[in-house]
Amino acid sequence: MTTNAIYEMDPVNEMDEPEGDAFSGMIDEEVVYPEEFLPTYHSIKEGATITKALLAEFNGKPDSLFFNDGVRRIDFILVYEDEDKKDFDKRHVFQRRKRRREYFEASLMKMGMELEATKSVIDDKLLFVKVHMPWEVQCTYAEVLHIKLPIQPNDLSSRPSPWRFFSCITKHFYPNKDRIAKQSEFFTAPFEKDRLDYFYVKDKDVFFNASMRSRMAFYILSRAPYEIRGNIKKFGITKLLDGGVYKAAYPLHDCRFNVKSKEENCPEERLLLYEEWAHPKSFYKMQPLNLIRKYYGEKIGIYFAWLGFYTMMLALAAVVGLSCFIYGYRTQETSTWSKEVCDPDIGGNIVMCPQCDRECNYWKLNSTCEASKKLCIFDNYGTLVFAVFMSIWVTLFLEFWKRYQAELEYTWDTVEFLEQEEPPRPEYEAKCVHERRNPITGVKEFVPHTACERCVRVSIGIGTVLFWILLILASIVAIIIYRLAVFFAFSAKLRVQDLKELEPLKEYVTPQMATSVTASLISFVVIMILNLLYERVAIWITDFELPRTKTDYENSLTMKMFLFQFVNYYSSCFYIAFVKGKAVGYPGNPVYLLGKYRNEECDPGGCLIELTTQLSIIMGGKAIWNNIQEILLPWVKNLILRHCTRGASEAEIPRWEQDYRLQPLPKLGLFYEYLEMVIQFGFVTLFVASFPLAPVLALVNNVFEIRVDAWKITTQFRRIVPEKAQDIGAWQPILQGIAILAVATNAMIIAFTSDMIPRLVYYWSFSVYPYGNHSNHTMQGYINSSLSVFNIDDFSNYSKPLMTPYNITTCRYRDFRYGPGHRRQYEYTIYYWHVIAAKMAFIIVVEHIVYLTKFILSYAIPDVPYAVKEQIKREKYLTQVILHETNLKLVSKRLKPVDDEPLNYGRVNLTGQEMELDSR
Repeated sequence: MTTNAIYEMDPVNEMDEPEGDAFSGMIDEEVVYPEEFLPTYHSIKEGATITKALLAEFNGKPDSLFFNDGVRRIDFILVYEDEDKKDFDKRHVFQRRKRRREYFEASLMKMGMELEATKSVIDDKLLFVKVHMPWEVQCTYAEVLHIKLPIQPNDLSSRPSPWRFFSCITKHFYPNKDRIAKQSEFFTAPFEKDRLDYFYVKDKDVFFNASMRSRMAFYILSRAPYEIRGNIKKFGITKLLDGGVYKAAYPLHDCRFNVKSKEENCPEERLLLYEEWAHPKSFYKMQPLNLIRKYYGEKIGIYFAWLGFYTMMLALAAVVGLSCFIYGYRTQETSTWSKEVCDPDIGGNIVMCPQCDRECNYWKLNSTCEASKKLCIFDNYGTLVFAVFMSIWVTLFLEFWKRYQAELEYTWDTVEFLEQEEPPRPEYEAKCVHERRNPITGVKEFVPHTACERCVRVSIGIGTVLFWILLILASIVAIIIYRLAVFFAFSAKLRVQDLKELEPLKEYVTPQMATSVTASLISFVVIMILNLLYERVAIWITDFELPRTKTDYENSLTMKMFLFQFVNYYSSCFYIAFVKGKAVGYPGNPVYLLGKYRNEECDPGGCLIELTTQLSIIMGGKAIWNNIQEILLPWVKNLILRHCTRGASEAEIPRWEQDYRLQPLPKLGLFYEYLEMVIQFGFVTLFVASFPLAPVLALVNNVFEIRVDAWKITTQFRRIVPEKAQDIGAWQPILQGIAILAVATNAMIIAFTSDMIPRLVYYWSFSVYPYGNHSNHTMQGYINSSLSVFNIDDFSNYSKPLMTPYNITTCRYRDFRYGPGHRRQYEYTIYYWHVIAAKMAFIIVVEHIVYLTKFILSYAIPDVPYAVKEQIKREKYLTQVILHETNLKLVSKRLKPVDDEPLNYGRVNLTGQEMELDSR
């Protein structure tokens, strides 16, 4: 590589570039591409004739996946508009695009690719360039990309399924086996051209499947140069697309999703995926993961595998959560403390203190009767059991997912998918101008920036992320101030006894509930707006940091986006759960925010019902909004595009043009799918103690989500360029972090947000002697003991209500303080300290028990099943044998044999017995 070479990705705005011959200043010597693994690259000499793609007429076969000769298979499609038919005023721009396109296509053909161009049957300006990879090129880049291919059929017997005895029932929940046959299992090894004889090659045409071929083709397209000026070399299909040189680049779907292909031997995998997976009628069936992986690649396959596994595990959590909800619903009428709130002789005679200054009125406790009944549904002992269960469930989910993921890694040949196997991003390669010595290999290499520059870039990125997080916190403070201000107005209006227009909802609408609902709606709108803005910022920051590989890029973006989304979505829930009502003082000495706004108080039943309302609004609103976006937007865009390009019938349009009329999958489309599910996972686990129906809602949403995503990528989007992936990437540690945090949040919700601990302390200690008057443990009298007494004469002038009934001298408020006249009036009682001690003890005991259980389960459940370990060892052994025998063959060619008998080394085909001997 020339040390003074600069590799550049082309700017999007072409108007800023100087005019001149595209090939002027082109260097004479052989140009070596910056990526060392591009064996077929050869530069085009200055003055050399540029080879152009052959123009062929459409042969009238709309379902064909081949060139016009019917032999060469189409591996990729490039689409461009004929520059000669563009506006005359901008001819210089279009001619520059034409020179770049022609040079790019000539570079592809120089690298061994074969091209054929065909005009559109609908739009005369459009041309489609069909790209084919010959066998030699396929073999070369299969070795470069370390693609693992079969060497021998798998001779290890698979363990029988534990559900085989129920096959008469379970078979209805699987795809039709007559249409989607089980794929043969092979031991595989990284492909090497020199050892082709050892690979299981039956037919060269299908040895590399369509997804492998398109993956190799895209690898070359991403690195082929389109312009070289002096020592500046510009390359990559991505920037040609951004610059308008090409309109689109995509691999072909093998057929229409709802019509059988007329071509012979067409696999029709897209049709099978639609009918057995993406169609709404198949919502109850298991996913054909192997076919998904074969058609779309491992990255898409691992996403749907994770989503399906998560949905299956949610079924158990949903059953338990629904049982807890039913238990709470059936016991709401029998709750002693709720009965006391609703009792006219108890709650009807308790006058509560105003909850805001001056404008708020006194109110009767029984006005919250219906709210207290609803609270009983969620704030009961079943919720405690469910919170502990979910802490164990999330551990089981993550551990069993690791095992299932290990099985997929082996089945899909990603066990040894190492970082060095993943090529650098073209954007990274384009900036490699600084030379350094590799600390591991000691070889000189080029990097895009020095250590100091990298530190500056990372610091700027971290600073920008922190700034946006502070912006979110500022919006949260604004919403809190809104809650405090609007609560003042609601308290003045909704406590008026003669408010006729609210009938019959008057009993259900409290100032706290009205404030919570409106604030939740505003919070949801703010969340969605900030999301749209921050997504652009996060992508810009990650682009600026310039990660080396696409996996590094996605992991970096994932951490930034989730950190922002975590604060954005969960901050309001954390406020209600752990801040609201915790520092309010007492009526004579309330606490003010910013010295002006009086802090909010909780209902006598606590803030749990408000947290439930917040969760239901955000979860429900987010699910509805996302589904509208995922279903309607691509469908409407495709509908408009078909209407604007109305011409020949679908049956007469060639396969490549049908796919062009579909939507391109966004660059980060899969990332947003993961983000949506992980945010949902956080709602299901972090706050499940306040909303046991969260797993039920998540389950229903995910059943539709799987089919919506399947329908979307199968019918509305062009075929995705397959990508290799070993696991779910940075989402795995994020899920583990949420699982650890969920134990603490749920324990603290039960301790500090719900009223369960004070009720238990009263039941076991303060209902009987020496603190109570009852002879047996009971909940009778709990409401009276949980409300302190305040003398209305002790109000300050600023907070004293404008209207005071003539017949009251005291009011009640929710706290554990001594009453007026006591020597320690308005100070905390012994009951308060008992409750605090019980809360802390509960958190410590529950956390330690759950964490210990999680640790034991994590240790007891191995990440990789024993059978998979055996198969991995067997595969490695076979690979070593092949390498050994190949080396012996090379030696035998250089040495004469001692006798006349030629050395004969056959194919490796070890029996199961030999394998057992080897394992000893």
